[in-house]
Amino acid sequence: MLSLISLAALVSVVHANFQYLLTQNLTTYPNIEACVALPVEYSCENTTVLTDSCCNVVQGGLVLQAQYWNTYTGLEFHGQLLPKGSWSIHGLLPVNCNGTFGQYCDLSRQYDPKPSPSTLPNGTAIPPYKGPSVKQFIQEFNHSDLLHYMDTFWINQGAPNKELWAREFSKHGTCTSTFDVACYEPGYVEHQEVVNFYETVTKVFQMYPTYNMLAAAGILPSNTTTYTLSQITNALYSQTGAVPYLGCYSNGTILDEVWYFHHVLGTEQYGHFKTLNSTTPSSCAETGIWYYERTATSERVVSY
Repeated sequence: MLSLISLAALVSVVHANFQYLLTQNLTTYPNIEACVALPVEYSCENTTVLTDSCCNVVQGGLVLQAQYWNTYTGLEFHGQLLPKGSWSIHGLLPVNCNGTFGQYCDLSRQYDPKPSPSTLPNGTAIPPYKGPSVKQFIQEFNHSDLLHYMDTFWINQGAPNKELWAREFSKHGTCTSTFDVACYEPGYVEHQEVVNFYETVTKVFQMYPTYNMLAAAGILPSNTTTYTLSQITNALYSQTGAVPYLGCYSNGTILDEVWYFHHVLGTEQYGHFKTLNSTTPSSCAETGIWYYERTATSERVVSY
């Protein structure tokens, strides 16, 4: 039988090991060893059949980096504020090479508490998720820097940020082949691909400083001046070499979204994103577009 001294020593060692694990960032990257010897081709441009969907974006090969311009969050009283001098993240939206797209492609990895839509086109109901939040997944991997960045730039409207994050992985991340669980074997750790997806979304977002690109061309948020579609499009085209999708509501008069289109060489996590012209016509009017200022109490100064 262990003495009290021995038991105390054992507990101390276990506690120390646990504390050590808490300070370590668990790795989130997939296993791409098998990809090294394969042909290198952009998604949707391959001339031969891509045989490894973990090495190439086979499902969801047309990738859209989407950003929001919201003027308030609705949760300011909870400290949920927009980043001053920056658009916010919507996500990475996968479109199949033939123009179709899937949603909630793996219900075993459905973490959205309020799925939208609530039913798939085939009639399958999407059950609301009731477990630990995706925010907890990130914390379990000890990626506090990632969580801080997401809370700064990936901002929801009318609901907590973590609900938007959960929806983006469940609805879109599960429809991108390189985030399949099999791509993280052997040694997969539960939710590894979820955290890796969030790392990827934030990385690609940083390729497109939309606010700064527009501001440098003299296009600033204003409650007194409107812009034309060509002004906004040309400013972004001059820095990206491609025409993005611009989204507007209220009969095409209020700007609130931009999508940058890509084909990807290699994995979505670490491959090269080639910017393409939008395949979707803008929903904005040709003239009289409002790029409204944000409510002053709805944003905060952020560091990049």
